[in-house]
Amino acid sequence: MVFRWAVLDRIMGRRRKSPASAAVPSVVPDVERLRTPPAAGEPGRVTWLGHASWLVQLDGTSLLIDPVFGERISYVIRRNAPAPLQPAQLPRIDRTLVTHNHYDHYDRPSVLATGAPVVTGVGLGKGLPLPVRGLGWWETERIGESVRITYVPSQHWSRRGLFDVNQTLWGGFVIEGSRSRIYHAGDTAYFEGFSQIGARFPAIDAALLPIGAYDPAWFMEKQHMNPEQAIQAFIDLGARHFLAMHWGTFKLTDEPLDEPPERLVSEWDRRRLPRERLHIPANGETLDLASLS
Repeated sequence: MVFRWAVLDRIMGRRRKSPASAAVPSVVPDVERLRTPPAAGEPGRVTWLGHASWLVQLDGTSLLIDPVFGERISYVIRRNAPAPLQPAQLPRIDRTLVTHNHYDHYDRPSVLATGAPVVTGVGLGKGLPLPVRGLGWWETERIGESVRITYVPSQHWSRRGLFDVNQTLWGGFVIEGSRSRIYHAGDTAYFEGFSQIGARFPAIDAALLPIGAYDPAWFMEKQHMNPEQAIQAFIDLGARHFLAMHWGTFKLTDEPLDEPPERLVSEWDRRRLPRERLHIPANGETLDLASLS
């Protein structure tokens, strides 16, 4: 399938053509403010660091998810939007969470740069000179008295090299504190698991959902969602707020880099969903969950 899309469809002129770059709204994070996470009993906050990378802070804890700070992934694909922070600007990281081993989610230098223990799926992280906790689906890592990190299913796959297809697990995370519940979907197609996650974790405050890398559908629909499917996933989850990710940073597929949020807003309005529950963060933007309530 990859050969057909990457080579044959290009030769035959069947691939959709779109620019390799696009303007993505960006802000400069307040580094000093981020140094102190919200205390236990306070709502959490999240900062989008581009693509699937997030800084999640709650209950005195700072978690870094799928960090990618470099200018390239897979040695070839360049960033469209710059990394809003570099590792030296981060607060002390208590755990680095890695959803799966694809290069746009697991960037080894970025993981090593924080020096934090890693929480990920079973099999990933072998050889890392850091403590690694490999979780199966629905298994939980605890930090202190109030923070719980549960690894949850996604509809995806894993591969790092030529001979390791599906040798490590893939998934998402539900992060719970005393006042906040946050879901990071990782990479995923639309699947029935969203309803299962919502049933096990009711009243998710913020669902961080991917909206890009979906074209062509014949190739991508088994591994990525389009914006319309992401909205249905949000509804299935029963979450309170939709936070968009996985768009605008890397040109992975054929749709224009800035198309996903346009389609997302169009479908959201078509369904007449409350606009105050939809959030498309700027690159580097921090959202306080207290302000979303």
